[in-house]
Formats: sequence, C-alpha cells, structure tokens
Amino acid sequence: MEWTREKRYLPYKDWSAETLLHLQAQAANSKYQMHYHLRPISGLINDPNGFSYFNGEYHVFYQSYPFGAVHGLKSWVHFKSKDLVHWQNLGLAVQPDCKADSHGAYSGSAKEINGKLFLMYTGNHRDENWVRTPYQIGAWMDKDGKVSDKTILFKNPDHITEHFRDPQIIEKDGIYYAILGAQDEENKHGHIDVWKSEDLKDWQELGFLKFSDQDMGYMIECPNLVNVNGHSVIIFCPQGLDKSVADYDDIYPNMYVIGDEVDFENHKVINPSTLHNLDEGFDVYATQAFNAPDGKAYEISWVGLPDTTYPTDDEGWANCLSQVKELEIKDGKLLQKPVEAIKSLRHDEEKITSQLIKENSGNQYELELEIAADQIGNLHLAANDDLSQSLRIAFDTQNGTLTLDRSKSGKKVAIDHGEQRTVSLAKNSKLRLNIFIDHSLAEIFVNDGEHVLTGRFFADPSHQKISFDKDIDYNGKFWKMDTIL
Repeated sequence: MEWTREKRYLPYKDWSAETLLHLQAQAANSKYQMHYHLRPISGLINDPNGFSYFNGEYHVFYQSYPFGAVHGLKSWVHFKSKDLVHWQNLGLAVQPDCKADSHGAYSGSAKEINGKLFLMYTGNHRDENWVRTPYQIGAWMDKDGKVSDKTILFKNPDHITEHFRDPQIIEKDGIYYAILGAQDEENKHGHIDVWKSEDLKDWQELGFLKFSDQDMGYMIECPNLVNVNGHSVIIFCPQGLDKSVADYDDIYPNMYVIGDEVDFENHKVINPSTLHNLDEGFDVYATQAFNAPDGKAYEISWVGLPDTTYPTDDEGWANCLSQVKELEIKDGKLLQKPVEAIKSLRHDEEKITSQLIKENSGNQYELELEIAADQIGNLHLAANDDLSQSLRIAFDTQNGTLTLDRSKSGKKVAIDHGEQRTVSLAKNSKLRLNIFIDHSLAEIFVNDGEHVLTGRFFADPSHQKISFDKDIDYNGKFWKMDTIL
C-alpha cells in the first residue's frame, strides 16, 4: 500500500469495518505480539498519554493510528486498571473531531479536578497550505469515560515555532502550571516551556525552564515532572542532542534530570543534576510519569522510536507500551522497579541452578537471577540449540559490565544505531537480574532497578532455549506469565 498524505489523514469514518477487522486480526494473531503489555489493537501506537488516577482507578491512554503501521491521523485509546498491571480497554476516547485537532490528537496529560478528569493535549491543525498550528486543548472526561467540552487554551507564541506540544498539567498551591516541549524561533533550539493559569482557562507563559547550561538540540518532546522521594525529576526527550552533552546510542534518547525542586514562577530547577539516560536499552521513548494520590511515582513508556521501522510494520501493526514502573531515589540514583502487582501474573514457579535453564521456555515469562561476584559469561535468551542465535546478555561481575546484544536475535532493527547496549556496574559484586520476556519485548532490570534495558527483538518463535554458555555460580527462579488482554 502506498501511504500518501491523503490516505494517512483520511477521516476514520471513511475506512471500512472490514479493513479494521482485518488489521485487528493481523495484530492479534502475530507471532511477535505482546500478551502482558499494552499493545496495538490494530495499527500503530506511540506515546502514552493522560497517565493518571481518577475515580478510584488508574488510567492511561495511548496515541493510536488504527489503520496501519504508519503515523497518520492520531486519536487516544483509553485503558483503566485497579493495579497498574491488568488493563481494561475502554476504546476510543479522544477523537480528532474539531478544527483545533483536525489533523490529530497529539500527546498530553490528565489530572483529576473536581470529580472529573481534565485532559490537556496538543491539537495538530493544518490549513489548506499544510501550515501547522499547534493548539493546546483542554477537555473533560466524566466517570463514564465520555470526553466533552473541548476548548482551545493557547497556541504557540510568536517566539516559538510550530514545534510546540506535549503539555503536562501540574497543580501546586492552588495554581495550575503546564510544561511543554518547544523549539524557539530564533535559534531553532529545544526547550521546556512553562505556562501558568489560575482557572485552566486563561494562561500566561512564564518562560523556558532552566535546568541545564547545555544546548538541548533542536527540539524537546514529552517533558514530564514527577516528585520522587522529595526530589523533582524532569523526564524528557531531546532531539539532536550532541553526544558530548550526554552519551546515548538511540536515534533520540529519553533522559532525566534530578533537582531539589522546581521554582515555577522563576521557571528553573533548583540544583539540577547532569543528564542521565532513563533506559539504557534500545527502544524506550516518550515516557510519561505521574504521582498517585499516595505520593508514589509511576512511569510508563512507549517502546518504539520516532523515525524507526520494525519488522511487524509488514503485518500492519507496530510498537507497544512498557510495563508500569515505580520510581525511587536511593543514594542519589533514580531506581525503576516493576510494580508489586506484576507478581500476580506469575505461575508455574521453578527454581533453577543448572547451566541449561530451560529447553523450552515459551515466549512469555519472567526470569529472576542472582549471579555471584567475579563471574564472567553469557546468558542466552530465545536461543536455538547451539546458542548461535539468541538475545545475549554478556556479564562480567569482576570488572563490572553488562551488555545486551540483539545482533543475532532474529530480524534486524535500527542497525545504524548499534546492536549492543552496555552499562557499568560495581566491580567484584554480585549481579541481580529480573528479565521479562513477552514474545518480541525484553525488559531487563539490573540490580533492583539501578539500570533498565528495554528492547524489541524478533527471534524465530521456536527458539526457546535459555542457557548460560558455561557453568556459572548463580541461583534463580523462572515463571510463566499470564496474558492480560
């Protein structure tokens, strides 16, 4: 199929029900499809949106283009959960049905206010000459999931280009603030822009957030502020960031800065840290985080990257969301851990100690390992019989390194940006791994969330061997994992 501009922005009503059912079946029946993560019902998904707590349950939306594995006319699909693990699909929630979002409901956030869920998002509008105006839109969702009362809040001011999007709504001391990704008109540099309102209707710009003296590249997307153990953590996606500022391998990184607090009125982070990679794997972007009513900080990410193709594109679907992770700060480090409820998916527990962990693992499991200090070796996942094909974890607990290698794990993905990712660990120390495999998704938690490496891989589904390449001093457990959708 040739994806012309006209086809990508065809109104949803102009697509046939048969086409949509066919795409849904392709996605559901794919051998690469995830089963305990949020994934496309059909077509392409990208950014998680509106991650929030409302009416006694957790809510998340994802950007969706349901008619193919391409970026087109975007909408929001709605899910809710009581435990951040089991999700109920509530269907299409935010549709591109007004002038302000005529060419897509882009990313945004949500917050419970006065018994309703306030949604704030970017409406993508283009005129007949294809000139974009990014409108920031407010809307309200009631307890029945109905979205109404869309209102234009503000658009890009003259000193900001059309690249102005992804608002996060924040409340502090009775005042509402919003932070957005922005590109300045003069230098075409990326920024986080801060806005303020007392009533969610009249908004004023406070200025670009000061959180680093470094140039952040040509655009910042998906800025999020979350409070973690009394610290302010800014999570964001800089595009065009010079690697001398922060080292990364993906086409665009997802990064964070830890500060003491954010001074909104003076739009600055107090005592900001240097930049850090949020995920040190291959495919995490557009992470969205929020504080639940009990103060706990949670995040969920898009597992996919802009301007990147994946093997399932040929099947008409693409991407997924990560599992939800709880955030903590310990000894100045941001830790990302699976939420407690993920354990409810476990079944058929096995204790393991041998070199060959599993001959036939299946493609949907969790593996927990503790490897003794001063061990050097390779752990092969989704491997064939002779271990020549696998998703490989190379570890050296003597010198303190771990490498995730997907170069021999099946179909290729984004090889221009490398097929290995390496993290540094404490030397001469034991290594703890929690490995989640969901068909074509790997999430690897290192040393209780000190590092997380997330990546897609597209191995032959019959490759189900898990094994070390030699005898290793370790102990571990293996569980099969339930399906959630």
